[in-house]
Amino acid sequence: MIIASDLDRTLIYSSRAIKELGGPEKSELKPIEEKDGNWVSFMTERSYHSLKELSKHCLFIPVTTRTTDQFKRFIFDEDIELPYVITSNGANIFYRGELIKEWSTNIFTRLEKESVLQEELLAIMKARGFYFDGHLKQAENQFFYYILNNLPTASEKRAINELTSKLGWRISLQGRKLYFIPNAISKGNALEFICNRERMEALAGSGDSILDLDFLQYCRYRYVPKHGELASVSENISFTITRSNGVNAGAEILQQFLDLLPLKV
Repeated sequence: MIIASDLDRTLIYSSRAIKELGGPEKSELKPIEEKDGNWVSFMTERSYHSLKELSKHCLFIPVTTRTTDQFKRFIFDEDIELPYVITSNGANIFYRGELIKEWSTNIFTRLEKESVLQEELLAIMKARGFYFDGHLKQAENQFFYYILNNLPTASEKRAINELTSKLGWRISLQGRKLYFIPNAISKGNALEFICNRERMEALAGSGDSILDLDFLQYCRYRYVPKHGELASVSENISFTITRSNGVNAGAEILQQFLDLLPLKV
């Protein structure tokens, strides 16, 4: 049985996200990510215990937009087993620490056929008058994002989405990060690949952003944090929205996963 989940702003929360969305006192938090000698991301102690228990009874798969190097900043106990990890929004799949090259080859083949190059996309957006007040960051030469100083309005976001979709790309706004991702790079396709490889069903999944939608459709039960981008999006598939915001939503989702475990039989 497979349970898959996004990490950032779903199960794991940065200091910035906790300040923005609210959460418990520091004493109730478990540090998860270390960067430049500082702890920068957290779960509740309850969440971490639930994740540890969950990994004993199912194939738990992290599905993250983070690059591989960014994912490696997370520090989990050895008894939290993660045989599969999906990074870079589905561009990379690792099995017991080794990149699955068959999957990577498939991704690069599709990229060449289905999307314009990043340079062309940026040039077209500039010609159409789109300007992004922020810092451009690359993600393993597979997609890119801006860390914005000012967020786009709803109408600006719609206009950007309409343009990029015609060029084989899609966008997602997560906090201050505006992601631009080629259609071939998909969390859903990556999860489907693992399900077929293991001949297992994805019982449940959780995520907060539009980029999580394509893998949640493969899950029988779907959970979205109340604060998430998906919570305010009307789609053709149903979600269970958490009662809690922020880091407490992560604890609520993991408890929901645990409550499902008897259903595996």
